Amino acid sequence: MVDLRASSMFENPDLAPEEVAARMLVTPTALDDLTVADAMKVVGYMRPSVIPSGTVFIEEGEIRKTDYMMLVLEGDIAVENELPGLNESMVVNVIGPGHLIGEMGLLDGSPRSATCTATTDIVVAILTRTALMRLLRDEPRVGARLLLAISTRMAQRLRETTRKLRTFAQMNKAMHEELQVVMNNRTVRGDQRAK
Repeated sequence: MVDLRASSMFENPDLAPEEVAARMLVTPTALDDLTVADAMKVVGYMRPSVIPSGTVFIEEGEIRKTDYMMLVLEGDIAVENELPGLNESMVVNVIGPGHLIGEMGLLDGSPRSATCTATTDIVVAILTRTALMRLLRDEPRVGARLLLAISTRMAQRLRETTRKLRTFAQMNKAMHEELQVVMNNRTVRGDQRAK
């Protein structure tokens, strides 16, 4: 077990490390639908971990050991996605304390959708599916509220992704129309020169 009190974020003597983690779990970047009391119970089922700077701790497409989520307590993480056909990746986000990683894996164990690299030493609290099942058995109401909060968060992200896709579709359509105008102008000019 990692001693979280050694971490700089836990220097406040008025708050226990578990309370600091619970308060981070109920922020807008995590699960703000939970109460602090609910979050305190959830944190009791999480285990702390420290990940050194430079460590790639989640790989896009990874299919083994994907049944957990992490609450970032301290440090920064670069989130990358592969660029199809280019054998390259692109950083799509940098996240820090109060963010969740891996909620979908916690629920369904499916392959990871991004690569995560610790850009600094990070401290995380991990909730595994096994721990989630214990929480659901021991505290069914809290477990149900946690699942609802995770589902709400995923629905919000899906809506945001849909909005972005619509914007990209509109941009693609506008570019296609502009390209058609350019191509038509070239055709007209070519026809005029041929006469």
